[in-house]
Amino acid sequence: MSLFLSALGLMMVFEGIPYFCFPKQVKAFARKVPEMPDSTLRVIGFCLMMAGLLVVYFGGGTNG
Repeated sequence: MSLFLSALGLMMVFEGIPYFCFPKQVKAFARKVPEMPDSTLRVIGFCLMMAGLLVVYFGGGTNG
């Protein structure tokens, strides 16, 4: 449970960085998202998920 909470907290930190550093650009991007085709959003989401899995896999280390 501790690992899960640490991962959740780290995710929240990374998610908050653009809103804190670049609020105007985030708003502009949010206005453009509804105009993007679903297929483009799916590809972006899939690539981000795979990149995240690779980071977890290679950065996970060993427990033994």
